[in-house]
Amino acid sequence: MATTKKPAAGTAAKSAAKPAAKTATKTAAKPAAKTTAKAGAKPAAKKPAAKTTAKAGAKPAAKKPAAKTTAKAGAKSAAKKPAAKASAAKKTSAKKEVSEVKFRNLFDAYSQGKLPFNHGYIVSSFFSEKSYYSKYEIVSYAGVKEIFPTAEGLTFVTGGKKLHVLLEPDTYNKKFQEPVSRSDEERIPKRFVELETITASNQSKIMVAKEPDESYGSFTILKPTGINFSIIFYQTTELYTALTAFFTDSFNRFRRVPAIDAKKAAQLITNTVKKSMGFQGEYS
Repeated sequence: MATTKKPAAGTAAKSAAKPAAKTATKTAAKPAAKTTAKAGAKPAAKKPAAKTTAKAGAKPAAKKPAAKTTAKAGAKSAAKKPAAKASAAKKTSAKKEVSEVKFRNLFDAYSQGKLPFNHGYIVSSFFSEKSYYSKYEIVSYAGVKEIFPTAEGLTFVTGGKKLHVLLEPDTYNKKFQEPVSRSDEERIPKRFVELETITASNQSKIMVAKEPDESYGSFTILKPTGINFSIIFYQTTELYTALTAFFTDSFNRFRRVPAIDAKKAAQLITNTVKKSMGFQGEYS
C-alpha cells in the first residue's frame, strides 16, 4: 500500500512542479524579459534622435562652405589686383610706346592725341612736281598752350624756330638767282650768304640756313599735299641720330643725292638744329 502511494506522489509532484515551473518561467521570465527588453529598447532606440541632433548640430559645421564662399569672395577681390596691374601695365605700355617712337606723321599724331605739348621738332617737305627741286622746313617748339586745326593745317599757340633747307638739282636753270627772289614755289627767305652749301658729286646742291628764323605767339604747319609730308620728332635720347638718318634717307632715296653727300648734308642739318634750336632757355 505504502509502495503504491509513492508513484502517485511523485507523479503529482512532477506533474504539479514541472508545469508550474515551466509556466512560471515562461510567463514570468521569458515573456516579461522580452517585454521589458522591448520596452527598454525604445529609449536605446533614441540614438537615431541623437543622430538627428547631430545632424541638426552639424548645420553650423556645414557653414564651412560659407567660409569657402567668403574665401571665394576674397579670391575675387584678390583677383581684381591683376586688373589693377593690367591698368598700370597699359599706362606703362602707353608711355613706353611714345618714348620708343622716334617720329610719326604730325596729323596722325594730333588725331590720336599723341602730339607732345612740352617740346618737339616738326619736319615738313615741299617737293616740286616737275623736278627734284625740294624745300624742307624744320620747326622746333616748346610750351604749347593750344593746338587746333584750321583750313590750312595745324596752328600751335606758342613761339617757335624754323630752319630752312633747299635742295637744288643739277638741272635747275636759275642757279644764280637768290633763293629769296625766286617764285613762291621755289623761294626760301634766305640769301646765299646766309646759307651753308654742300655740292654733291652729281652737282646737286643742298643749302642749309646758318641760323633759324624765330616766330612769336603762334605758327601754322600747312597740311601736306601730294607726296609731301609733315613729321613730328619726339624728344628722345636718339633724337639727333634719328634726324640724321631721316634726312640721309630722304636725300638719297627720294631726291637722288649720292649716299655720301646725303649723309654729309644730313649731319650739317642735325648739327645746326642741335646748336641753334635745342630746348634751352625758353625751350627747356
